[in-house]
Amino acid sequence: MVQRILLLLGVSFLVGLKEPFYTITWSWLEVGISWQALILFFGGLFLLYKSTSEIHEKLDEPGQEEQELKGKKITSLSNAIVQIVIIDFIFSIDSILTAVGMTNGIGEHHNDALILMIIAVVISILIMMLFANPIREFISEHPSMQLLALSFLILIGFMLITEAAHLSHTVIFGQTIGAIPKGYLYFAIAFSLLVEFLNMKLKKKTIKK
Repeated sequence: MVQRILLLLGVSFLVGLKEPFYTITWSWLEVGISWQALILFFGGLFLLYKSTSEIHEKLDEPGQEEQELKGKKITSLSNAIVQIVIIDFIFSIDSILTAVGMTNGIGEHHNDALILMIIAVVISILIMMLFANPIREFISEHPSMQLLALSFLILIGFMLITEAAHLSHTVIFGQTIGAIPKGYLYFAIAFSLLVEFLNMKLKKKTIKK
C-alpha cells in the first residue's frame, strides 16, 4: 500500500519516465526507448520467467523433483521476499499508469485526481488483505487453480511486454504495436475462472455418484 501511494505522490516523475531517452531507427524497426517502457518490458519478462518456471516445477514427476531438491538449496525467505517486492512493484507501476489515464481531466485541481487515486488504492489494498487468506486456502486446496493462476501471470506478462512496445511507439515492418485493451484480459480471466468453477462442480457431482 505504502509503495503505491509513494508512486502516486511521485506521479509527475513517473509520467516523465515516458519520454524516450534513446531511439532506434532501422529499416524494419522503429523504437523510442523510455524508462517506463523498460520497467514494463523487463517486468513482463520476469513474470513470464517466474510463471513458466513454477508451472514446470509443478508438472515435474515427484521422484524427479525430490532428486533435484537434494542437489539444490531451497529458496530462502529473503529471495522470496525480493521476488514478491519485484512483482508488487511491477503491478504497482502498471496500475498507477492506468489510474493516471482513467483520472485524467477529473476535478478542477490536479490534487483532486491524486486524492481520488490514493483513496482507490487504499480501498483496493484493504479488499485484497481481506480476501487474501481465503483465496490462498482455496487455491492450495485446488491444484488446478494454481496452474490457472500461473497461466494468468503468463497472460499478464505478455500484456506488459506489448504495453511496453506500445509506450515505445514500436513499429515493426511498418506495423505499429498497439496496446491490448485490459478489458480483453479481464474477460479472459473471468471466463477461464467460470469454466474452472463449472469443471470443479462437475467433478464433485461425479464423485458423489
